[in-house]
Amino acid sequence: MDYKSYFDVPEDIIYLNTPGNGLMPRSHHIWRRHRDEAFFAPSGVEREKQGEFIAEVKKDIADLFHCGTDRIFCVPNFSFGFNTLIEGLSADTTFALISEDYPSLNYPVLSRGFPHFFIEANENLEENIFNAVSEKRPHVLLLSVVQYISGLQVDISFIKKLKMSFPDLMIIGDATQYLGTAPFDFDNSGFDAIGTSGYKWMMAGFGNGFLMISETFRSKIYGEAQSRPRPQEAMWAKKSILDTYFEPGHQDTLSHGTLQQSIRFLKEIGLESIQQHIQRLNTLAYGELIARDLILPSIKAKAVKSSLINIQISPDLYPVLMSSGLRCFPRGTGIRIGIHLYNDESDIERLIQLIDKHIWNSK
Repeated sequence: MDYKSYFDVPEDIIYLNTPGNGLMPRSHHIWRRHRDEAFFAPSGVEREKQGEFIAEVKKDIADLFHCGTDRIFCVPNFSFGFNTLIEGLSADTTFALISEDYPSLNYPVLSRGFPHFFIEANENLEENIFNAVSEKRPHVLLLSVVQYISGLQVDISFIKKLKMSFPDLMIIGDATQYLGTAPFDFDNSGFDAIGTSGYKWMMAGFGNGFLMISETFRSKIYGEAQSRPRPQEAMWAKKSILDTYFEPGHQDTLSHGTLQQSIRFLKEIGLESIQQHIQRLNTLAYGELIARDLILPSIKAKAVKSSLINIQISPDLYPVLMSSGLRCFPRGTGIRIGIHLYNDESDIERLIQLIDKHIWNSK
């Protein structure tokens, strides 16, 4: 199916920068205009329905990613949700971190002085994690599902096996570079908490995200606060203690409504179909790039490959590639791209043509 037809992508642009910013479908822009007009109309009532609106957003998140609505929190971005989450843990909580993981994931742990150690991120990631957890027995394993520089992806099925082997281990994941690319069943995943920002693979723009937590993890955070009485004011009658931490104050219904539109869009197409589309393009892209020896060895050796790819060409080529219409970004030792719903075979072919033009023809 021609999924690109849902998006307004100029013909001279090869948009492969989803790991930085995802595109929104054309229908989102239309919905946002109408929503804004209705929201600010003096005669309108939309401004009075924030609570009901956010509750409906949570129902759609729950339906797509399989988590109870009472364990879903709508947040402005992953970083806000994650910082709030770890503030609810005791100071002696020991973290297992992944080396060179996203700064917004590792730094909050380091800056708060939590005990921690690092696990090497390479082609043996799952084995490294299992051995480290077995030997050092941390309270929490913290990791990105997909590493933001290399594209190294943890095998989702491994997380469930790890949880079965170490049921007391709390597993927290950042899925900002993953959710929106494949089916995901949170309650059966092995994760105790997982969250995302909406502006990348969820294609929902800025100012929205969500966090899902397990029943067990819910009981482990802000324990002292949760033992105290709930708010008594009428406006907070339906709020839990955790709601007051993760969702304080007003929430932007335009931003979260855009996330809701994305969730409904993903559901209508089907995450299975989206996964198949991406995998087909991934196979084409990896085949061409591996043939040119332009893939990191750790990624080449790994069976599970993400749709975030770090092409091993000089980051100095970034301005040239941008001027040629390729939307990408320099990361680490190469140029980072991402393959999503609005890409097609012609994008991969044009990408390879650009690489051949600027790399191989210059040798």
